[in-house]
Formats: sequence, structure tokens, C-alpha cells
Amino acid sequence: MERARPASLASSDTVGVTNPGGSSPFVLTCDHASNFMPAKFGTLGLPAEDLFRHIAWDPGALPVARRMAAALDATLIETRISRLIVDCNRPLDAPDLVPPVSETTIIPGNAGLSDTQRAERIALSWRPFHDTIAKIIDDRLARGQETRLVSVHSFTPVYKGKNRPWHIGIIHDDDRRLASPLIAALQRLAGVTVGVNEPYSPADRVYFTLERHARSRGLACAMIEIRNDEISGETGQRKWADLLTGIFSNLEPEAAKGSRRHAMRRSVQSAS
Repeated sequence: MERARPASLASSDTVGVTNPGGSSPFVLTCDHASNFMPAKFGTLGLPAEDLFRHIAWDPGALPVARRMAAALDATLIETRISRLIVDCNRPLDAPDLVPPVSETTIIPGNAGLSDTQRAERIALSWRPFHDTIAKIIDDRLARGQETRLVSVHSFTPVYKGKNRPWHIGIIHDDDRRLASPLIAALQRLAGVTVGVNEPYSPADRVYFTLERHARSRGLACAMIEIRNDEISGETGQRKWADLLTGIFSNLEPEAAKGSRRHAMRRSVQSAS
């Protein structure tokens, strides 16, 4: 399992980009990649061990995303600040943008923040992350490069006392161009329980990054959630990254056809 990043943090390091010129149609994001806390925030009043829990990040998600990006020649955009500081996968008006409580844990350092303090956190991490995604996608579209956005997350096996049986979940809204063939491919795997809009759905306000950057541009997109005990070590991370890479490689022609049909429908609707 990854460990927290050490020492100081320059503002330019709050978002990371791997392979910005990737040839793959897929652009990956890892919205909760890091549990790093800049020194000025301390531990937000939490015991240090809490920073290794799911409340602070998505354990295992980043190694999976990095291995997928390398194998697919895809671009990866990752956060480098804990979501306890500000959650980059939430709209600015979300009550849990700066969470006062995460799961059942009270976050003392997030209580009673002023507008100035909230704005500082948004400028530190949220704004650079979304500005970076927007620029990468806009540059790709300007040069006519096919683009589909996929976010990679992990989830806890038990949440608020309830067991979660799914090994992996695919989250989508009514645009299923990418999600439907991905779900079908995963459901063909022996011994894999696939959640469809489980353990979350867009109704839980967890689809923000994809809504902001893909849906707003008519791009195919999907959100991947892998149960974090499946990817707690290198063996599991390699297994799931390689499985998903193989599926995504086979999805490319089908997703491309779906994207062209979707673009044609949007063009007809705009003209009518």
C-alpha cells in the first residue's frame, strides 16, 4: 500500500499529470489519489493512523490507474492532496466539499471554516485539478483526438457497518456508451461480482468530475470503483490493472462507433 507523501508541497505539485501526450482515446483521472496533508493543516485534529483509512483517500487506486495509463498509452491526471482538505470530486456547493464528517469520523480541523479558508483550499487543490483536466481535454479535442474520460476509485469492503459484496463497480448515468460494454465484459469474468451503480450512483453526487468534463462535452465516460481489499498490495493492483487494460483495449472500436453515433445525434438535435 502507498504511504503518505512527505514534507513540504509546492502549489505546482498539487496535481500530477502522467503522459500528457498519450495516444489512447482514454483519459484517466484519479480524484482521490493521495492522503498527503500539507504541513500547515497538520492532521486536521485526527490521529495520524486515520490518514491511512479510506476517509483520507482511495487506497490502491493510484497504482492501478498508473499501470493502466502505462499499458494503454493513456493520459492520467491525479490529485496530490488528501480529500479531507478538499474533495475534488464534488461540486463547489456540495456540503462535503470540505467534509466536516467522513463516514462516521468527525474531522475537527474542518469545523467552522471561514469563506476565506474554504477558498484557500479550493485554490490549493480543487481548482488546479479541474483546470488541468479541462486544458488536456480541450487540447485533445482541438487537434481532433478521440477522447473518453474514465475515473478510477476504490471503496471500502464495509461502510457504516454494511458489507459490500461487489469486487468492482461501474458508475454511470444515462450515457452508457462506455459503461455498458465495460459492465458486460466484467460480468463475463468468473468469480467477479460486478456492481452496476453500486456501491454509489450519480445520485450520490459522486459523478461530478465526469459531469463537469465529459458529459458537458458529449464525451463517453464511466467511473470505476474497485473494492480496496482487492488492491491493497501489488499483486492485486497488477491483477485489476491488467484485467481492465485488456478490456479497455478491446472496447476501443466499439466505444469509438458509439461516440460517433452520439456526436451525430447531438449534431441533428442542434440543427433542429
